Amino acid sequence: MSPKLRPWSVALWLLVWQGGSMALAAAVPGGGLLLASPVQAVLRLLELLPSPVFWRAVGNSSARIFGGFLLSCGLALLLAALAAGRPWLQELLAPPVAAVKATPVASFIILSLVWLDARSLSLFISALMVFPPVYLNVLEGLRGTDPKLLELARVYRIPLGRRIRGIYMPQVLPYFRSAASLALGLCWKAGAAAEVIGLPEGTIGERLYTAKIYLQTPDLFAWTAVILILAAAFERLFLAAADGLAGKAEP
Repeated sequence: MSPKLRPWSVALWLLVWQGGSMALAAAVPGGGLLLASPVQAVLRLLELLPSPVFWRAVGNSSARIFGGFLLSCGLALLLAALAAGRPWLQELLAPPVAAVKATPVASFIILSLVWLDARSLSLFISALMVFPPVYLNVLEGLRGTDPKLLELARVYRIPLGRRIRGIYMPQVLPYFRSAASLALGLCWKAGAAAEVIGLPEGTIGERLYTAKIYLQTPDLFAWTAVILILAAAFERLFLAAADGLAGKAEP
């Protein structure tokens, strides 16, 4: 479990950031363009909030990136369930899973642009990055299921639905929860990178690229903060739903 964020720690790093921005602005002509302060970033974010362009970008990016996450989770759960008792299928899937884990995201983004349009790029890249951790963790959870419980369920002819709720879900959900927490961060980073390279209209990635081109560093930090807030919010909501599901699955 990762350490919790504490207010004093966050405040300390914000002060370091503010001090670095002020020192750079004082030492270098035009230094304020190189490192915007947290105050400037927050003020710019507040200016963006009432804008329809802001909410359009947030909505488009969220739908595609989180949509890719959900699609990949569904596929990973299905393939992990099929592969758990089939060693040949695990061996068949091992090379592509290893390739996705090891290949840089930028390589997939550039290659995908040959086949896909910019609008669907972030959905595909997010799904691609989410698949390995979810598939591997769920597969590990399924392989760790107590065989005695499974044998007991077969002997007493317990229906499949009750087996899933009473045996598999309590075993797999901790693995899935851990994988989903990691994958949600990965999908937002990969999805935003895909948007910056593909430049689909009306997305957060497009706004980040525009801010970089015109040296609008307050905008750059403001949009980065938006990504962090969205990633944290989606993670909290999704894990809360997973925890609720785990509670219902308890015998």
